[in-house]
Amino acid sequence: MARRRQIYEGKAKILYEGPEPGTIIQYFKDDATAFNAQKKGTISGKGVLNNRISEHIFTLLGQIGVPTHFIRRLNMREQLVRQVEIVPIEVVVRNVAAGSLSKKLGIEEGTQLPRTLIEYCYKDDALGDPLVSEEHIACFGWATQEEMHDIADMAIRINDFMCGLFAGIGIRLIDFKLEFGRLYDGDYSRIILADEISPDGCRLWDMNTGEKLDKDRFRRDLGGEVEAYQEVARRLGLLPEGLDTTVLDLDTHRKKREKE
Repeated sequence: MARRRQIYEGKAKILYEGPEPGTIIQYFKDDATAFNAQKKGTISGKGVLNNRISEHIFTLLGQIGVPTHFIRRLNMREQLVRQVEIVPIEVVVRNVAAGSLSKKLGIEEGTQLPRTLIEYCYKDDALGDPLVSEEHIACFGWATQEEMHDIADMAIRINDFMCGLFAGIGIRLIDFKLEFGRLYDGDYSRIILADEISPDGCRLWDMNTGEKLDKDRFRRDLGGEVEAYQEVARRLGLLPEGLDTTVLDLDTHRKKREKE
């Protein structure tokens, strides 16, 4: 079997050449990073859970008319996606004060914001993904004004949908990050949602207890990361309730089956 060509490896995913032109295979790793990769670790089974959660959310977004790069899930850790040119802007949607916003502006974590806030960060790990304005984006040609309108409109639509989705399972959507890409058709391109949506890039708090069900458990050394990610997947109906033997790692599963 021919070895497939790796295109890119990031902090949480590896991208491989897809089986057809214009496609890519997106592999979800268990690696966990925080503070621009200053803190590194592993969350066992995270890649499997993020693959399922992201597949679920992208499928639902597609059903309400949000264009995405997602085609289908291939296996436990991989998805087939459309190849896009990533816009070098990270879009952060905030409903509640937390994280860097609370630190920078001295707003107590958990404070409901007067309105949904959209922030833009320039995607550059070496620079620490600095906060930028729409003026910066226009000045340096990272995206056109029309593309930014599409991005902002989609971000608000996605937020409205996800707030309802998570509220329905007792989770408060605090904030989350999105990435967008250009899908080309000849000389023309359109903006579509790319990357992933998972507890890696969302702040998710239990509505009753305020318990964190996201990567903040890793960032802040709270422990229980695997259980938190599993809880999100369970509430979304992606893991059977009360099942302790959920397959999260294929190698471990195979070894277990061989012993039986």
